[in-house]
Amino acid sequence: MDTVYQPGQEMTVHWIVKPGTDPAAKPTQVELTARLTGPYGDVSELKSAAGGTARPALGEVNFEAQPVRPSGAAGERPVSVIPIPEDAPPGSYNLIFAVHEDGGVVGGASVVRVTPKA
Repeated sequence: MDTVYQPGQEMTVHWIVKPGTDPAAKPTQVELTARLTGPYGDVSELKSAAGGTARPALGEVNFEAQPVRPSGAAGERPVSVIPIPEDAPPGSYNLIFAVHEDGGVVGGASVVRVTPKA
């Protein structure tokens, strides 16, 4: 992700919907979650913390989107919105996103930068 954010902005996560292959199948309940955790001084510090090899950063904060529960309607384009507070400290943040379905979870992560407000 090349976008740099500033305090007071919102980050949007656009989810890609893939329709099922069996039209007769009952739609499953899906919950989409996204959050930012940080700040970290740099990407290597973030990756060490995410890998469990470092302690969490002092003053670590979490900014979370409201969970999204898509209906499964054709053409649906779910979006998660993560508000970045006005007082968010600058640094590298871990964007953690997940799809919760049928008791299982599939997810991933990416690095997001927050710079001081200009």
